[in-house]
Amino acid sequence: MRSSTPWWALLSSAAAPAVLIGGWTLAAQRQPEGYDSTVATISSLAAQGATDRWLMTVALLVVGACHGVTALGLSGASSAGRVVLGLGGLATMLVAVFPLPVTGAAPAHAGAAVVAFVALGVWPALACRWGGRGPVALRPVVSVAAAVVLLGLVVWFGGVLSIGGRVGLAERSAAGAQACWPLVVVLSTRWHARRGAATS
Repeated sequence: MRSSTPWWALLSSAAAPAVLIGGWTLAAQRQPEGYDSTVATISSLAAQGATDRWLMTVALLVVGACHGVTALGLSGASSAGRVVLGLGGLATMLVAVFPLPVTGAAPAHAGAAVVAFVALGVWPALACRWGGRGPVALRPVVSVAAAVVLLGLVVWFGGVLSIGGRVGLAERSAAGAQACWPLVVVLSTRWHARRGAATS
């Protein structure tokens, strides 16, 4: 029995959180003294006028592409979940394409960010497989619980964003968790397939 998820999907799902976290860490180190990652948003690192903004811009583009590749390879998940994961990846790339300006509103950036956060939060619930004993991460209870946690982190970020405070911490918690979940699902599907092959 072959793994339901190819090696390249494992690579893309592992690269997404590594590139995202590595990107915001490296980009933050390039900012002027006094930059606080727990307060400033990820988008500020790729904003017009930010020091070496290309670092976070490239990271966001790569992360978005990784989600798209993972969605293509995650055949064990339902089609709806894969489409929404891919949508989240595309929206993540658009966050980089439409950076925050030096001053003024950024509706395109804000819209892309909202779509990315919502899509990457809700896709686990849509990706589950009903019936049978499939991969643990794709079972309804686990999938829905993951979506609730991921969306809960997004709500936390939105709340902090509206009242002020440690916006960067809340956003990084939400974005980091969302970047990690596809890897959890891929590992679960591959483990399930190998376990099935061993017992057949």
